[in-house]
Amino acid sequence: MAHELNLSKTEPLRRNVSLDTPEIREARADLAACLRMAARLGLEEGICNHFSALVPGHPDLFLVNRLGWAFQEATASSLLICDFDGNVVDGDGVPEATAFYIHARLHRMSPRVGAAFHTHMPNATALTMIEGEPLVFAGQTALKFYGRTAIDENYNGLALDEREGDRIAAVLGDKDILFMRNHGVMVCAPNIAEAWDDLYYLERAAEVQLKAMSTGRRLLPVSEDVASAAARQMREGDPESARMHLESVRRVLDREAPGYRG
Repeated sequence: MAHELNLSKTEPLRRNVSLDTPEIREARADLAACLRMAARLGLEEGICNHFSALVPGHPDLFLVNRLGWAFQEATASSLLICDFDGNVVDGDGVPEATAFYIHARLHRMSPRVGAAFHTHMPNATALTMIEGEPLVFAGQTALKFYGRTAIDENYNGLALDEREGDRIAAVLGDKDILFMRNHGVMVCAPNIAEAWDDLYYLERAAEVQLKAMSTGRRLLPVSEDVASAAARQMREGDPESARMHLESVRRVLDREAPGYRG
């Protein structure tokens, strides 16, 4: 199901600045760690899903996993640096076509998005396939996303051109989480750590909601005023909590699968 990028590409612009700084190396390791842990948790789908992040110091470039490599194979050095026109500025290989058209347009149209994680993770994706609002704010974990979700109601096939990427970015608007009907989810955040944190907890919220729904009994949403207040409480601590969450992921991988740093 993965599609190779088919653009009329020009030679990448030669830059007089290094793309091998400590900050960029750290971003590479962070993104590779997220890909590896997502694979461990079953949040990926074959070779078809993709994570991206803006390159530190270069708001016109983004890191993305390469075509044909499963999440569990990702390493810091295997990640590609691309510009918004389809050029691979650094790295071997090419991005998957839908990865380019979705992520390049999203980062270009929404500079606030420092990292964008797209998956077909099973529980959150299941919620895109049933009628009504995907996420019901009936559990504390779900309240993390109160007021932050958008729904793309119009599945339009694969994102194989800029128009589809632009349409997806427009539907996201100023929200952070996009439920893509009949497709999957897009999680957007200012940085890699917050994107990982949201991705992880979104799938957990979806999982527990589906378990509750499977009982056949009526869900009991939290009242709007309490949901809003709880969401504000969570957002206040989210950046620091997300940083620590990603650090814990890297510690686990450093012990058990340190190859992600390669």
